[in-house]
Amino acid sequence: MLQLIDISFAFAKAETLKNISLKMKQGAHVAVIGESGCGKSTLLDIVYGLLQAQKGVVKWNDEELEGADHHLVPGHSMMKYVPQEFDLMPFTSVFENVGEHLSIQIDDRVSRIDELLDVVDMSSFKNRKVKTLSGGQKQRVAIAKALAQEPQLLLLDEPFSHIDNFRKNELRRKLFDYLTHNNISCLVATHDRDDVLSFCHQTIIMKEGQIIDFRATAEVYGSPLSTYTAALFDEVNAIPKNWLDTKEDLILYPHQLKVSKTGFSVEVQQSFFQGADYLITAQKDQKKLFFRSKKILEIGKEVFLNTIS
Repeated sequence: MLQLIDISFAFAKAETLKNISLKMKQGAHVAVIGESGCGKSTLLDIVYGLLQAQKGVVKWNDEELEGADHHLVPGHSMMKYVPQEFDLMPFTSVFENVGEHLSIQIDDRVSRIDELLDVVDMSSFKNRKVKTLSGGQKQRVAIAKALAQEPQLLLLDEPFSHIDNFRKNELRRKLFDYLTHNNISCLVATHDRDDVLSFCHQTIIMKEGQIIDFRATAEVYGSPLSTYTAALFDEVNAIPKNWLDTKEDLILYPHQLKVSKTGFSVEVQQSFFQGADYLITAQKDQKKLFFRSKKILEIGKEVFLNTIS
């Protein structure tokens, strides 16, 4: 189990992390999301030991972990980290990179490397030199290399940012299936809602170096505490309570509003084709709103919106 207790850290007097505390059970997959500069990558660097916390304690299974000030070589044996800059050997093969730290005396060394290359869909590139690969291919090799030594905790920083969209979904499914099957915990810093919603049990929301929410992912998404949180997942509507005669103001995603015969009136601004439907932007009282429609709507048209029951 990973535990952080009152972690604080500052770069040149600018506080980056402020009193961060959390617990992760073994086997849990936890996302860290927030606006750029909120401290996501710094948090992972602290956990792995690349940076030294200036206050607080990092624990693994109730044992305190010493940070960067106490180790010539950063990191901890039970963890592996895939940062945004990949730690690969460019002039050796994909196969050699993944197996770099595996003893040649291990009986199943070859089969383990082959299994991991299959997980990241790089089997057909096993004999290629890393320097010849694309950014997305290097990212997949880095993930396989991190898994080769069977860590108990995998730290991922924007793990699919270089990978083509048509490969992302299959890679995510295979990777998180592998982590689940092997009871490997995962802490992933990301901007991509698809990394979060389908694959992470819990979600941490960070803002200005602080954790402002940490709940089950479905709860964070379904009942956002603020428009800031909701906007990390989708466009967001802040609906004053007097518009729909509700007890309190509402925070709604576009799919939670529909064109209706009753509700509040808006003026259509634009329609954006999204494949299955259109994202419509509208305006009311100088306030921009977003909703979805099965058909394109005429600019300037007045429609009534209500919540989807």
